[in-house]
Amino acid sequence: MSSGKMSTSKELMQMDLYGLLAVPFDATEKEIKKAYRLKALTCHPDKNPDNPRAAELFHQLSQALEVLTDGAARAAYDKLRKAKEAAALRTQKLDDKRKKVKLDLEAREREAQVGDEEVVAAQKLEQEIIRLREEGARQLEEQQRLVREQIKSEINQRLQGKQSSCSTGETTAKIKLKWKCKKDDVTRGGYSEAVLMRLLQKYGEVHNVLVSSKKGTAIVEFATLKAAELAVKYETGLLNNPLSISWIGSPPPENISNMNPRFSSQSVSASQGPLRSERDFESLVLMKMRQAAERQRLIEQMQKEDEESKS
Repeated sequence: MSSGKMSTSKELMQMDLYGLLAVPFDATEKEIKKAYRLKALTCHPDKNPDNPRAAELFHQLSQALEVLTDGAARAAYDKLRKAKEAAALRTQKLDDKRKKVKLDLEAREREAQVGDEEVVAAQKLEQEIIRLREEGARQLEEQQRLVREQIKSEINQRLQGKQSSCSTGETTAKIKLKWKCKKDDVTRGGYSEAVLMRLLQKYGEVHNVLVSSKKGTAIVEFATLKAAELAVKYETGLLNNPLSISWIGSPPPENISNMNPRFSSQSVSASQGPLRSERDFESLVLMKMRQAAERQRLIEQMQKEDEESKS
């Protein structure tokens, strides 16, 4: 059985199975399974390598699931639980003298195994535990499989998040904008970062807009080459101060998005999926570092141009 060796009957009789899963006594099987998965995810040994009690608690949760999702075993456990509760209530109502007499009597009755309700219930529970052990606890194995899959999914999501935060893909493109701007014009000829974003976002996602602080120039980085192509081809800017748009570096060949499938929408969508290997992830990190270095170089170039124009 995947959960390891089942505890003895005495150990299970002392455990509060409902309390372990934090479910009411009348919880449905669906509610019990849901509670198990939530609890198991938090105390799974894979998630708590430094906690020596994690494995023990996870094992107890597995046993609670085995008993409470099996109709016969649960009925036997409930009968034992109710018998113990009734016995505890009766014992509580007795005075010290009568309590001692009753406890002695119950001890003798258990030793003789004569018709005591609690003893009968305990025996029934023990039989059901043996049956569960022999059957192999199919429901437990299924629930543990779901827990493992959910943990694996969380790890993949974290890995995908790292990919998204450090990779913009190979489709980014940069263009340079120029417009008329007087030296002391605080409005920069009517163009600000917000204005440029509004004008250019209609062609596609814009990663960065770097606007010169002294003269009418800016550098724009698009998420895709196709978006940059559309902006170069169609954008004219403000009517009273049109834009002059050029590529940074060599312009791409015509219809490059059709010639190279990596620039298609399908390729972009695929690039957003989980990384296939650590090698792919390392390549994307290196690419991002190169892009950051290129962006820094462009910023320094614009600052240098601003200083030269100022002098």
